Amino acid sequence: MDIESLRVRLYRQLADEGRVAAPSEIATELGVTATDVTAALDVLHRDRHLVLDSHGEIELAHPFGTRDFGFSVKSSTVLWWGGCAWDAFAIPHLVPDSSPALIATTCPSCGSALAWNVDRDRPPFGAGVAHFLVPMAHVWDDVIHACENQRIFCSEACIDAWLERTQQPRGAVFGLDRLWRLASDWYTGRLDHGYRRREPLEAAAYFRDAGLTGAFWGN
Repeated sequence: MDIESLRVRLYRQLADEGRVAAPSEIATELGVTATDVTAALDVLHRDRHLVLDSHGEIELAHPFGTRDFGFSVKSSTVLWWGGCAWDAFAIPHLVPDSSPALIATTCPSCGSALAWNVDRDRPPFGAGVAHFLVPMAHVWDDVIHACENQRIFCSEACIDAWLERTQQPRGAVFGLDRLWRLASDWYTGRLDHGYRRREPLEAAAYFRDAGLTGAFWGN
């Protein structure tokens, strides 16, 4: 089985439909066995193109989630789950004809509803402050935990209250303008053949260009 063609097939379905077919459906479509598909998914998981859950199902294919990670992203035709704040803001940049998109979440501290119209042209208007808990060098130690804790709060006061309540260390705090810049080009090319994930030094330079610097970002 061509692993790269499978990766592109999965990503394009997520982009077009906001869902991904079960391995058995994919096997029937491609004329291979379910075991072949499972083995290919394991390779994509190993190479960090996908994140599989304990049952071998796709849980994340950044920037898309297959379950609720706290962010919905809605274009005029498709509804997606964003894998985190970063991923949610990336979808309008990555998916053709998805800009502008309505991104919605709730503040993890007070539960207030937050929503923005996000497009490719400029950062969104509205309240909100991003807080990323896990430094970039450790995201893949437990990528689900890291993604579940890349959130948007009402304000820094809500971040402080949440950190005190949960006894978590303070991570990176930054505004929606920088979150928008972080998301704008991060996944460019991911829907196409030949996509290559950034190496750590390339990622650190990208973060710097987005205005995000320091040990947390590895630069």
